[in-house]
Amino acid sequence: MLEVDIPEVLAELVASFDAYERALIENDIGTLNALFWASPLTTRYGTREAERLYGHAQIVDFRRRRGGIDQRRVLRNQRITTFGRDFGIANTEFLPAGSDKVGRQSQTWMRTAGGWKIVSAHVSFGL
Repeated sequence: MLEVDIPEVLAELVASFDAYERALIENDIGTLNALFWASPLTTRYGTREAERLYGHAQIVDFRRRRGGIDQRRVLRNQRITTFGRDFGIANTEFLPAGSDKVGRQSQTWMRTAGGWKIVSAHVSFGL
């Protein structure tokens, strides 16, 4: 039977999610890129047409071209769940600094030999 939210596994994924969030706020592009699975199968869908990214190379190129931007935000309604020891999802809403928009972020994470990596991500804004 599949175990959900094994405490030590959940703690690991929460720590990885928190590392991603710190890197995002600090514009630590190297860490952001390292937290995505280095595979052509990785996907990231963002808020603009140019943010339909297929494969780790496109994600890296997108971040390099865009450079650092103000990503300060407040998170709310965060849900992180692990399934077994090697798979998990992270969902959150966020409020960008200085904006009344509500964003949504979903990440699918997988444990690899190099630690937890995002294999799929989606960011969008609601009405």
